[in-house]
Amino acid sequence: MTGWRPGRDPRAHRHPGPAGVLRDPGGRRVTVIGGGIAGLAAAAGLAERGVAVTLLEAAPQLGGRVRAWPVPGDPERTMSRGFHAFFRQYYNLRALLRRADPALGRLVPVEDYPLVLAGGHRDSFTGIPRTPPLNLAAFVLRSPSFTVRDLARVDVAAALELLDVRFPRTFADYDGESAAEFLDRLRFPDAARHLALEVFARSFFADPREFAAGELVAMFHSYFVGSAEGLLFDVPDDDYDTALWAPLARYLQRRGVEIRTGAEVLGVDLTGPQARTVLADAEHAADAVVLAVDPRTARRLVADGAGLPGGSWRDAVAAGRSAPPFAVWRLWLDRAVDADRSPFLGTSGYGPLDNVTVLERFEAGAARWAQRHRGSVVEVHAYAVPPGTDEVALREQLRAELHRVYPETAAAGVRAQEWLLQQDCPLLDPSGWQRRPGVLTPDPRLVLAGDWVRSDLPVALMERAATTGWAAANTVLSGWGVAGHDLWSTPMAGRHPVAGVTRRVLAGRPGRRRPGGQPGYSPRARSA
Repeated sequence: MTGWRPGRDPRAHRHPGPAGVLRDPGGRRVTVIGGGIAGLAAAAGLAERGVAVTLLEAAPQLGGRVRAWPVPGDPERTMSRGFHAFFRQYYNLRALLRRADPALGRLVPVEDYPLVLAGGHRDSFTGIPRTPPLNLAAFVLRSPSFTVRDLARVDVAAALELLDVRFPRTFADYDGESAAEFLDRLRFPDAARHLALEVFARSFFADPREFAAGELVAMFHSYFVGSAEGLLFDVPDDDYDTALWAPLARYLQRRGVEIRTGAEVLGVDLTGPQARTVLADAEHAADAVVLAVDPRTARRLVADGAGLPGGSWRDAVAAGRSAPPFAVWRLWLDRAVDADRSPFLGTSGYGPLDNVTVLERFEAGAARWAQRHRGSVVEVHAYAVPPGTDEVALREQLRAELHRVYPETAAAGVRAQEWLLQQDCPLLDPSGWQRRPGVLTPDPRLVLAGDWVRSDLPVALMERAATTGWAAANTVLSGWGVAGHDLWSTPMAGRHPVAGVTRRVLAGRPGRRRPGGQPGYSPRARSA
């Protein structure tokens, strides 16, 4: 549709899908391994072009790391892997959700998500203008995390790097530098560093010392200075399965997709003319396979696969690392938290506690439970948990910090609880963006998708999963001469060209670092 945009930002960038016939005429089949966001997007993209798709998911429900499931023996309660924010600039994820919910009526807005620093400041996004750079300026001027003295210490040349971006080059520009090292160079005030920037790094379940600076800069672009929608997000109005994935499954089935849950894939075999997927009870032969699983499973299947080509792509998959464990603790309390509590609160300086969610503020199932029992359903998260941490001690710390943040919970009894400690998220470390595996592999019968897969677009987390899922479908379709699907992103370059000139002038002064400005340069190698 001419002039159509996926949101309110007129600068959203369209990436046209490959051209071709609108429907596959060859009766081809594709197996999609993994029923998370990436696999669901790939399945939708293929099925909508007439390809026969079999979707295999090891878990009992779809959704991958954003799935939800009923608590055994208690039909009133559900559990998930934790709160996820569906930001408005997640254009490709929202395009997937629109397949089952065209008006996105199952998403409800969260008006504010305060960030609080223990013993310090509280920041809020309510009332901040949405248009860059006014949003950033207003946040800085209003935030108690910034003072005139703090701002005088900021390295202006480094700060302007946040505005002077060009993707995908920017990802590679910071190879070798961690988010912590970048923040050290930036010399942001400590409070602002914790609240405005490190929160992004920890949303990847990573310690800033282990997280790539290029990813941090990309997130700052996507959420602050590159998009008029980056500070707004929605959440589902019920648990993930009820609100999102079960309706999407019905949509896919109407498109002819065969969905098998509880189907663990044991291997992938490319030795013959077809791509075979091996399960405990069956084999699936297809013309292509989309591998859209978590990075640990991908490493196993690629390492053990028969007939898979060797080379750098395989080494890149094998070199992937898992982020530290993360914990989700959901508590069904016998009394309600105070009525003025935000649905979501980000925290810093509260020991292992990274955020608190009050689920009855938006989930229908939790709201019914809370009303029936005159209580609250509260969820706490701990990201980047050190391996080997004693879980009992961790829960004691989380409980104590929850009582510090919301003192009224100290008097509440726990009617029920669910605890989850997992380690299956990718670690996007500073070792090298260009060395990460992309969607393509040397064999056109195998493509990759997931939030661990490299994308040229400034996307991350759920949106990278959706983007690479659509891209995987496009790659397969284009090889058969079939039309693909358009993708969207925030702008591929900074909105403020003057920032680059100013940064280079400042960086050229004596005593300041000088940016290299060439593809592949590393800030760590900058000359003084």
